[in-house]
Amino acid sequence: MSVTPLEALPIDELRTRTSVKWRQYPEDVLPLFVAETDFPLAPRIREKVIHAIERGDTGYSTNDPGVAGAYAAFAQRRFGWELDPGRVRTTGDVIMGVVELLRRLTEPGDRVIVTPPVYPPFFAAIAEAGAVAERVPLVDTGEGWELDLAGIEAALAQGARAVLLCNPHNPTGTVHSRESLAALADLAAGFGAAVVSDEIHSALTQPDVAFTPFLDASAAAARVGYAVTSASKAFNLAGLKCAFMITAGDDTAALVRGLPDEVQWRTSHIGAIAGVAAFHPDSDAWLDAELAALDENRRLLASELARHLPKAGYRVPDAGFLGWVDLTAYGWGDDPAATILRRARVALHHGPMFGDEGRGHVRINFGCAPAVLRQAVERIGALVS
Repeated sequence: MSVTPLEALPIDELRTRTSVKWRQYPEDVLPLFVAETDFPLAPRIREKVIHAIERGDTGYSTNDPGVAGAYAAFAQRRFGWELDPGRVRTTGDVIMGVVELLRRLTEPGDRVIVTPPVYPPFFAAIAEAGAVAERVPLVDTGEGWELDLAGIEAALAQGARAVLLCNPHNPTGTVHSRESLAALADLAAGFGAAVVSDEIHSALTQPDVAFTPFLDASAAAARVGYAVTSASKAFNLAGLKCAFMITAGDDTAALVRGLPDEVQWRTSHIGAIAGVAAFHPDSDAWLDAELAALDENRRLLASELARHLPKAGYRVPDAGFLGWVDLTAYGWGDDPAATILRRARVALHHGPMFGDEGRGHVRINFGCAPAVLRQAVERIGALVS
């Protein structure tokens, strides 16, 4: 059954927003950099948050704000994953959860494996936890990206204590296969290491691709893994600050239970209300419509690049609303986003921030109206026409 794509809000209305996407740059700049989307809120979220504000329900979050049960039901519906709600603990955002986990999984100076090009805050989170990032880049197969399992094994053999995984991967939109995740879990188990999996983009996996939660990849993954996720990317709730950590093994669950109470107190009560509404079955149709819109836009980006920037490298992502684009052929240096902002008045995310593998690249947010995406690529293309 076909799904009618969700429509983005008009840009004049979006410019009344006060979040970073709409305040970082002047109004002549098209902002397609930070990971905020331009869609209206899902109706149930809007209703529940407005109702909370109207009744003054703006206090501290409880120990059980309902997010665990709501997400467990959502994960079963969307991924076929049965998780124990009793092994879900909330915090403020995904990177907060990552830092707190790494603080307990590593000692100062320990190495944590990352797989660049990767979400820039990973590097800062590892440093905040007192550890050091060990870079094992993704492998470009010519058709997509894969984990470099041999490289990860070598890093673990040399003493790396954890792997910080991005699944689905940001910025490439890669959804790692069950087989690859299970192999990663076996490596971690064999070397006594842990895997912390950021799964914040999981709800945005396209219907033609199967998302495998790391903890569900294998028995070994359940023993060594920690998942951290949120409704914030799929439902555009980053400002409401509610994420959660999930475990599937006895030892990992004990570690999360042992985190300081303050980790959970950082959860926003309004964020928890919004998260419960997001994961409710009533929001599934909205999410399906958003996925349909993103499906059109991920393909539109390919056609617009072929038209205006034919030397650009781009693969249609499996998940999310972020496109990873190689502009090396145009000679705009290591950081093409700087040239594009200055000359085309389009704000994109800077490729080198994702690691050395990001030189010559940009990340473009296509969670917007098709007309905005077309205009952005046309502006950039005018630099070479």
